[in-house]
Amino acid sequence: MAHTMAGRVVLVTGATSGIGAATAIGLARMGATLALGVRDAKKADAAREEIARETGNAVMDLPLLDLASFQSIRRFADALKARHAPLDVLVNNAGIFTRDRHVTEDGLEAQFQVNYLGPFLLTMLLLDPLKARAPSRIVNVSSEAHRGASIDFDNLQGERTYSGYRAYGQSKLAQILFTHVLARRLQGTGVTVNAVHPGVIRTNLGKGEFPAAFDVIRLFLKRVGRGARTSIHVATSPALEGVTGKYFKNSKEATSSAESNDDAAARRLWDVSLELAGLTATSSAEAKG
Repeated sequence: MAHTMAGRVVLVTGATSGIGAATAIGLARMGATLALGVRDAKKADAAREEIARETGNAVMDLPLLDLASFQSIRRFADALKARHAPLDVLVNNAGIFTRDRHVTEDGLEAQFQVNYLGPFLLTMLLLDPLKARAPSRIVNVSSEAHRGASIDFDNLQGERTYSGYRAYGQSKLAQILFTHVLARRLQGTGVTVNAVHPGVIRTNLGKGEFPAAFDVIRLFLKRVGRGARTSIHVATSPALEGVTGKYFKNSKEATSSAESNDDAAARRLWDVSLELAGLTATSSAEAKG
């Protein structure tokens, strides 16, 4: 994959603010055509204008994407595929943090769905356009918050006990477990999938979920442009051609937690995820290439 992204189509979710916006602008500056997976129409229009102003690049017109809705995810994927649009890179960047437990329209805990299961479904639905453009890449934006987390299969949706921090850590661990399984299943297809930790960045994540004092602390956190560097590096670097199933931090390969390398948990989560997302064994077979 050349370091120029001219002629490449990149889908970035959560691209209206923070790391997602910085990632989208960075990729557009490299010449990429962007598809934005965003849920708010006003913010989507503002993001398009900013990207066009900053980079001179147009943004593909697609429906809004709400990862808290399987129906919205399917509608978005169908629209992208109906255009026969190429897809060279998928950056699963969108994420939320909530201290209190919220349930989506699909009956799932919000952080689990928005941070993990929604991107899982979106990725699975877009494997065909990604394979058609191989070599292509999937980048899952995880977090060091996965350390110390585990997948609680008996309390996956926080139905029994809920902690916002625990649910967030679990969702980020799930992303890495998914990355490892999918990387193995996509061997030989030319599609690579890696996870990244962007760093502790000043973003809107969890805004309103913390005491006001935290907004002051944000001022001292790394600027979002720095937070986007690892995502952009993993999405575009020629040196990473063929590299898959890895975890990156500060634009370098890093070691993720022991829990994230638990093959039995990864396989079990894969099966549970297919079921929860309403995917069949056929979808699973397709991921084997």
